[in-house]
Amino acid sequence: MRLSDVADMAAGSFGERVAFTCGPDSISYEQLAAAARTAAMELREQRYQTLAYLGQSSVAFPLAMFSAAYAGMPLIPLNYRLSDEQLRQQLQLLEAPLLLVDPEYTHVLEGLQVPHQLTHDWSSAARTSPPRALDVTIDDDAQPALILFTSGTGGAPKQAVLRHSHLTSYVVQSIEFGNAHPDEATLTSVPPYHIAGAGAVISNTFAGRRVVYLPNFSAEAWLDGVRSEGVTSAMVVPTMLARIVEALGDRPAETPSLRHVAYGGARMPRPVIEAALERFPDVAFVNAYGLTETSSTIALLDGAAHRKAMASDDPEVRNRLASVGRPLPGVEIQIRDGSGAPVATGETGKLHVRGPQVSGEYRGIGSAVDEQGWFATGDVARFDGDGFLFVEGRSDDIIIRGGENISPDVIEDVLLRHTSVRDVAVVGVPDPEWGQEIVAVVVPEDGASVEEEELREWVRAALRSSLTPKEIHVAPELPYTPTGKLKRAQVLEELAIT
Repeated sequence: MRLSDVADMAAGSFGERVAFTCGPDSISYEQLAAAARTAAMELREQRYQTLAYLGQSSVAFPLAMFSAAYAGMPLIPLNYRLSDEQLRQQLQLLEAPLLLVDPEYTHVLEGLQVPHQLTHDWSSAARTSPPRALDVTIDDDAQPALILFTSGTGGAPKQAVLRHSHLTSYVVQSIEFGNAHPDEATLTSVPPYHIAGAGAVISNTFAGRRVVYLPNFSAEAWLDGVRSEGVTSAMVVPTMLARIVEALGDRPAETPSLRHVAYGGARMPRPVIEAALERFPDVAFVNAYGLTETSSTIALLDGAAHRKAMASDDPEVRNRLASVGRPLPGVEIQIRDGSGAPVATGETGKLHVRGPQVSGEYRGIGSAVDEQGWFATGDVARFDGDGFLFVEGRSDDIIIRGGENISPDVIEDVLLRHTSVRDVAVVGVPDPEWGQEIVAVVVPEDGASVEEEELREWVRAALRSSLTPKEIHVAPELPYTPTGKLKRAQVLEELAIT
């Protein structure tokens, strides 16, 4: 099955139902498939080999994705938040591309000979040109459909290759075709260059659900969009949900149409999700855990599990709010020790995943999947006795103090509960006695002052002495990727505490 098949199925079943909306611009499923076929013929005739996209979310993005699919070439969304030099370097790695670019990013092309069109002009031309029969037959679902430069929190980005079979396997295994009611709408602020942005296009097209784009996120604009568009579901990253909760204060959200909110892309601090559950009492929250290399989600903590954990007095059940739930159907997960052997339930190790949606392939490098089909994610995790998966961070983030593996998020969640702390990063620094020592960097709430010893005692009372930071530094803000991942390496570098 190919992405073009998804577009064909949606056009045939949902017809004139609105598929994507961004401000005043909308496109139906029928129009989407017809315009994508027309654009695909142009791409083929001009002998392009890749279609690149440098722009924010708009109706042009899903049109670009399906046009590339019909044409038999990969779509490569680029991160518009990168520096001009970084983007130029990435553009020069692409094979015979046509670049679709928003007007505000055309300055990146200075000095480069890259064929390009403005996103709006290209989209309008595809939608207003006379329909053309698609004189292309592409049956190979193993062809690359999407190439994403991995965002990462350190090191040079790699080009993750996702083939049609990976992306459609994820959708078919997790979503029932046409399961959305005609009145349903989902609001997304996730950028196009993130796997969640691409996944939103595919999964919602398969379901028949209208997608409302909010390219420039703010908590107030998000709440207004939910209310004005009658949004029934939404997708956010943890930093967005934190801002929404902060904007609401102690007030309930008052978003009567909203029924589901999915979040992912980075670790969700427990105080944030607990506050969100209180502000949105009628909303089912879903934690979707996945990676670029796995075609998005591989595990879910569903709405019922959130509410059960929130209402429980049992610490183990309550702690499931910190989990990512259980693996999706068709996904296998193993937790392994340093020798590669599976660990016992409850023990922490390195997370490996296997399944038809797992790619683990990088352009120019090859596959990182082993002979048995397992992909090492680089995350450290554990299963509890009821099969809930707890991801405790990247293996490089784990602090090893005196031979004990310490997950920073345990300490961060405690510090975030202090009324004077708005944000926090916990890192390990070299220590001649213990190997590493724990250091916290906190961002105070506006107008608040923080005392190092008071915060140390706060952690010691909640945890224990060996988990108490040796030092606590104060900073005006912390560095994050655009999708909300904390850059711990940059915390160490910028604050000169290595």
